[in-house]
Amino acid sequence: MQGFRATAEAFDGLPIVVLSDDRGQRARIALHGAALLSLELNFGTHTFDIAPGYQNAAEILARQGSYFGILAPFGGRVRDALYRFDGVLHDLDPATANGMRGFRHGFVRDVDFELAERAADAQSARAVLRTRIAPQPGYPFCIDLNLAFVLDANGLSLSAHMHNAGEHAAPCFFGWHAYFRVGEGLLDDWTLTIPAQSTLRCGEDLIAVRGEAAYAALEQNPSLDFRQAERIGARQLDTSFIGLKPSPDDLLCSRLANAATGVGIELWQERGILHAFTGDSLPVKARHALALEPMECMADAFNRPEWQQAIRLESGASRTFRCGVRRARA
Repeated sequence: MQGFRATAEAFDGLPIVVLSDDRGQRARIALHGAALLSLELNFGTHTFDIAPGYQNAAEILARQGSYFGILAPFGGRVRDALYRFDGVLHDLDPATANGMRGFRHGFVRDVDFELAERAADAQSARAVLRTRIAPQPGYPFCIDLNLAFVLDANGLSLSAHMHNAGEHAAPCFFGWHAYFRVGEGLLDDWTLTIPAQSTLRCGEDLIAVRGEAAYAALEQNPSLDFRQAERIGARQLDTSFIGLKPSPDDLLCSRLANAATGVGIELWQERGILHAFTGDSLPVKARHALALEPMECMADAFNRPEWQQAIRLESGASRTFRCGVRRARA
């Protein structure tokens, strides 16, 4: 019997794709927004759903909290909804007056993706979702976005492939607004490890301050130092971590664990930064999950000179960002 399956199903009237195996592992992904709804992994003696996604169609469509939101062609906020690319000023929010302006997290969280491929064999189950980011106010570029979700014995991986289908170079980068839990209840007793050297210093608008002042070594704020596993406790995080140190497998790996439940996970990414959010401002289930968001670039990278090469995608060129989550020791 085949060890893995990939099936197209419905969830509360909305189309989803389900990746599963014979050991009880299962990932459910909504086509609306390509949002992960659940991820049950096998931890030896039991399975546990580490992904607290939306529970019904109304929540998926409302997308409150941006649970597992796909952030493309940029993540985070853009200062004043304005950026300049190749000498041209672009306005993402032209209908809004100064003082009320803002734009964040790209354009695809409300998009109905197409299920382009689903397949399974003895080693894994795979689903590819795709959409086109068409030219629109403030973003006169065309990006084809393909998302490959793969469930295997270790966990779930996500490969985001962006292709510039337009006639001119385009600014773009990818992020994943993922939330994880390693137990029920509050996250205070969970332990967190992030192998970062620095954090981003932000203003009240949660956008990094200008210039080199944005980059703060962890020695300047020891309470944000998670290079060794630390109990989260009462700390409130809405923080971007940069300068992530690679693991022996050359991946940037952050860990979340709960000794009481025996559940531990490792979030990995090929490059970029990590944003961590304890969810204190969420109206429902605050501090019941930790957002660990792998980002190809920092928020407001469109306005940062030091990130211009990283965001640039030439006409006809493609770029892939890979990340995922796998079991780890608790």
